[in-house]
Amino acid sequence: MDSNTASNLLTKRQPKPKWLRVKLPTGKKYTELRGLVEKYNLNTICVSGSCPNMGECWGEGTATFMILGNICTRSCGFCGVKTGRPETVNWDEPEKVAQSIKIMNIKHAVLTSVDRDDLKDMGSILWAETIKAVRRMNPEITMETLIPDFQGIEKHLNRILEVTPEVISHNIETVRRLTREVRIQAKYDRSLGVLKYLKSQGQRRTKSGIMLGLGETRDQVVEALHDLRNADVDVVTIGQYLQPSKKHLPVKQFITPDQFDEYRVIGLDLGFRHVESSALVRSSYKAQKHIN
Repeated sequence: MDSNTASNLLTKRQPKPKWLRVKLPTGKKYTELRGLVEKYNLNTICVSGSCPNMGECWGEGTATFMILGNICTRSCGFCGVKTGRPETVNWDEPEKVAQSIKIMNIKHAVLTSVDRDDLKDMGSILWAETIKAVRRMNPEITMETLIPDFQGIEKHLNRILEVTPEVISHNIETVRRLTREVRIQAKYDRSLGVLKYLKSQGQRRTKSGIMLGLGETRDQVVEALHDLRNADVDVVTIGQYLQPSKKHLPVKQFITPDQFDEYRVIGLDLGFRHVESSALVRSSYKAQKHIN
């Protein structure tokens, strides 16, 4: 075998195993929501991120909305969101998101955002205004906020706490050893500190998530679960990393269903209130069940 052939074999993407096959979304509720998204040009991470669970979540009346634009100031090796100089903050966005949720008749909304390190408040003010607008226009709704780390600055985190979302989530994304490679500008201990601070201030339900298949070992995954429990996190999601494009970090391993089941049992034994652990799990998967 010549060197070029060997190199091509090394860089060739691994074929997806059968347990990563996804059924096409169907159902009346999904069809209705998809029609509304297209008709009103609504912005959901479900569509833009090609989430494999979109049909299931929409069928249960749950959707995830991304705020603060679609350009991130960070360049994480796993993420398909564009990196660069973000546009000016759109202060009409809170009302637009609230109206979108009302139009779609969403029962449980998940809000997330790009990182906005270019702003003095890291985007936390618009975050709070969006939550308030959603509640004002949709008084029966429940919410999860999947927030950035806000560089660990407490006054920015306090703005989220003050508007009392039912769940506040912040993902550590990967194990300690791989954080510098996978998240680049983020810090593993800073993320743990954010989660611990939120709980210490009385947040009823906190949540975090990790991706597998980036080269982590079993012991490192278990260590990360211990770290999250030590930060008093209530809910954890564990899913398979899938490479968004050839420019992103490659998949090193496809985790088997048995391995995901093992991590779920370990998490429950550690004391997490809820553990979602399977190949297609994403941060907001079954999010409406994580409130209670």
